[in-house]
This record gives sequence, structure tokens and C-alpha cells, in this order.
Amino acid sequence: MPQISHRGAEMPSSPIRKLVPLANAAKREGVKVYHLNIGQPDLPTPQKALDVLKRIDRKTLEYSPSEGILPLREKLVGYYKKFGINDIGPENIIITSGGSEAILFAFLACLNPGDEILMVEPGYANYISFAVTAGIKVRTVPSYIEDGFALPPMEAFEEVITPKTRAILICNPSNPAGSVYSPEDLQKIKELVVKHDLYLIADEVYREFVYTGEPFVSAMTLGIPENVILVDSVSKRYSECGIRVGMLVTRNRLVYDTVMKYCQARLSPPLLGQLVAEASIEGTEEYAKECFEEYKARRDFFIKGLNSIPGVYSPMPHGAFYTVVSLPVSDAEDFCRWCLTDFRLDGETIMMAPAAGFYRSPDLGNNQVRMAYVLKKEDLQRCLMLLRAALKAYNRRNVF
Repeated sequence: MPQISHRGAEMPSSPIRKLVPLANAAKREGVKVYHLNIGQPDLPTPQKALDVLKRIDRKTLEYSPSEGILPLREKLVGYYKKFGINDIGPENIIITSGGSEAILFAFLACLNPGDEILMVEPGYANYISFAVTAGIKVRTVPSYIEDGFALPPMEAFEEVITPKTRAILICNPSNPAGSVYSPEDLQKIKELVVKHDLYLIADEVYREFVYTGEPFVSAMTLGIPENVILVDSVSKRYSECGIRVGMLVTRNRLVYDTVMKYCQARLSPPLLGQLVAEASIEGTEEYAKECFEEYKARRDFFIKGLNSIPGVYSPMPHGAFYTVVSLPVSDAEDFCRWCLTDFRLDGETIMMAPAAGFYRSPDLGNNQVRMAYVLKKEDLQRCLMLLRAALKAYNRRNVF
């Protein structure tokens, strides 16, 4: 029998989606499942963006340019200026099929098979999948829940840098931990990047959701234009996950030209998604403000509720809409599975993402889960009640 590839065998399952079959089985039984496992916003997409789909009068849905349609890239130039990202034009922006494709193309353009990239753990689990696809090795520097998942000291990065290290990947604000890097943190990262002549791949998808009261600082403003590659997406800030529109932004001409080769090979990003994204960028300032206030209120409510449950602890996230939570269990993945297969309260249960899948170190995250507070307050209140009851029942069961 033919065998699958080594790459395929090495590819990890997504901790966000691996338990979906269990959730689907529960739903077929008539159980209501509250999804805390995935960052799917429940807030509506901007109406002006939805109206674009209703008014499409094209007779042919054609290929777009491989780099994306010009009107969208022009509007993005203005959007980025709001965050101090100047001196870029449409020629610095490539539209991708989601931020995921931007990350993968950055890996393929900047690293050779066998090269190494550094990232903080816990980190977005799919980074590992993209690294496996590109044949590169991920070295991680741990951050800890006790410190609110703050940026580790630069000495910890220095310890894992090798002659094969080619890049540092940061997610700011962070998925899954909700941490936000300060200007001082970014300056330290810049110094490390310059010292070792590395690429800095900055995933800044959640820049609109920073709750510290301080302005967001982009890696694109650090003054190292040849090193920084910005990854972005409209999925979260406009509740448009399904249109699959992301961006790769760089001032490095060689990186841009190399990424374009991959873009040409996959032909074009989604046309309809680009039209929706273009309509979302301007005239949605009030929408963005309302979304920000809603997520902040959900955060405050949910984190307070989590920390009121015996044995449960969550630091206060400073950005995005996720938190990593420690639970009074030894095997959080087993608990997550059990919630879907065995636990029911008035015909309802909860789905969470086991946090071990966001770590590379096998001894970290085993008693943690990632939760996304993307549900309305009433549903979050119900989730807190379900979690409290589930933990009590699970631990009572395991006593015997």
C-alpha cells in the first residue's frame, strides 16, 4: 500500500478543530454546543460590505491580478497610515487568501528547508502547520501564565538562536494569549533582529483590539524596512472570516518579488472577497468602535467570571479576543473531549480548544485551554455556568 509523506505524518492536527467530530455528534443528539474553541466573531459584517454582494452586476467573475485588485490595495494604504505605517504604496501590498496564505508565502520566500524560525509559545497553532509545509523548524521560547504571558527576556531568545535561525515570528496582539507587546518590547525584538540579521514576520491581525488605552505600535514602524514582513487580514476586524482575504506587506523588494512568484502560481486571491473587503475599509469607523467596545465588555465580564470558579485562573488579556485558562484538571484535552461526549446540563455543553496544541514543549499547557470570548454576554454567562458544573462533575468522577 502506498505510504503518505513524512511531511503529512508530521503535520499536527488543529487543537481548534480536532474535536469538531465530537461536537457534531453531540449536535446530532440535539445537544446545544457553545463554541469557545474558535475565534469566529458573532458580530455582524458591515452592512455596506454585505450590500456589495447584493449589487454585483458583473457578467463574468474573472481572475483578479495575482497581487490583488488595485482599489483594495489603495484603500489599505490609507488604512495603514492611521497606525503610523507610512512610506508604503499599493506596490508594497499583496492580497492573499487569508492571513494564513500570507504567513505560508513569507515562510516559503524567506526560509530554506531546514532553516529555523523563532516564536513565543503558546503561539497560534497553525504556525506550526505552515512551518511543516515549508519544511522549516520552529524553535520556541516559553511565556508563562503566571506572568500574563509577557514577552520572555531576550536572553531566552539568544539561548535558542543557532546558525540556522533566519526569522522571528510574533503575533501582536497575541492569539492565543491576548498579550500585547509594548514599544519597549518591540525595541528589544528590533535589536535582536538587527544583531542576528533576521527577518521579523509580524502577524498584526488583531491591532484593532488593544485594551490597554495605549496606541498600537506596528513592527512596520521600527525603522528596519528590509527585515519586517507584515501579515494582516480583514477576517476579525470586520467579521469576515469566510471571505478569505489577507495581506502581506513589505518594503523589501526582493521579498515582494519572490512572494509574487508564489502568488502567480496560485493565480489569484478570491475576487468576491476582495470586493467585500474593499467596501469595508472606509466609512466603518463607527462600526469598528462599537465592535471594540463590545469585545472589551465581553472580556471584562468573562475573565471576572472565569476567575470566580474554584481552581480556574485566567490572566487579563490586553488584546485580541482570546484567553488561555488554567483549569483544575491534569489533562485538559481529556476534559474537553469529556465535555463533548459525556457532559450535559439541560441539553447543553461547551467546546474549548486544548492549549497543549499551542505549545511545542510537551510539558507545557496540559492543564490549560484556549477560550475565545466571541459570544454575546448571555451566552458567555451560560458558558461560565456550564464550565463550573462540568469541572465539578469531572473531578468528582475522577476521584473514584
